[in-house]
Amino acid sequence: MIYKFLIGSEEAENFKLEIAIDSSDTFLRLRNTILDAAGYDKNQMDSFVICDEEWTKEKEVTYYDMDTDSDEDIWIMEDTPLDELLEDEGQKIKFVFDYMTDRYFYMILKETVPGKSLHDPLCQRKEGKAPQETLSLDSLADAQPVKIDTSIEDLGEEFFDEGAFNEEDLAELNKEFREESEEDDL
Repeated sequence: MIYKFLIGSEEAENFKLEIAIDSSDTFLRLRNTILDAAGYDKNQMDSFVICDEEWTKEKEVTYYDMDTDSDEDIWIMEDTPLDELLEDEGQKIKFVFDYMTDRYFYMILKETVPGKSLHDPLCQRKEGKAPQETLSLDSLADAQPVKIDTSIEDLGEEFFDEGAFNEEDLAELNKEFREESEEDDL
């Protein structure tokens, strides 16, 4: 089966990739295809984050075994075929390409093509220019902090009132977030 992924970036809205890859291929080959298409170095730390419908992390596939003492399962790109963790069209994934600043590409498994196979991954379409691969710590340090004219004491008790943020407000925020995510998916 062939998987077709659409890949985009919030940083460079005109940047888009479409990649086709065999479902039995590994996350490492998908990673290398993305990095080649974006013109990025393959010596950086990166990972795939498998997400739910709300873009919340469910699983992570890393380049290296981070040797963590976690109860979570560990998936390594080189050892994990795509079809082990992905199967449904519409599956959302983040490809974290810059760990230092938590920057990533949004990915969607746009289409599955049963009965077909692909020997090598293929970048079928590339539009725009990828965002800069890494941001230096100097550029982060040069960013101007936002000045807030209100101290915590000035906010008053109303700000911290537990009843001030009710379930209806939370439901409205969730609805707005879903609508924005759906617009981004288009």
